[in-house]
Amino acid sequence: MPIDLERFDNFKDAELRIVNIVSPTHIKLTVAVQDRARAFDWITLELDFTGVTDARLLEQNKLKFIDMNEGASLLHVNNEFAFGIGACYNASTIKNSTLYIISKDLKYKEEQF
Repeated sequence: MPIDLERFDNFKDAELRIVNIVSPTHIKLTVAVQDRARAFDWITLELDFTGVTDARLLEQNKLKFIDMNEGASLLHVNNEFAFGIGACYNASTIKNSTLYIISKDLKYKEEQF
């Protein structure tokens, strides 16, 4: 099931919590977001990227300093998912993001805040 970015207001003002590098091709990103389906209550999403082909990650202690005012972008281009911070309209702008992940597959899990 694809992620409904409108439901999460494109991750605007979200909080990046954890980047977990499971392996060179498997990365989990945990983010706190407001959920429109729950009257804008905060929830935690775990984005599970597998088949990672490219990424720019930050150290854990720098995640809290990323400005999420513009939210994040998630594109599906050429059979790959591209996630990047800010308003990105194509794969090249995603690669200019402070943090980005490009992968073959993406799953997500909703959790309590």
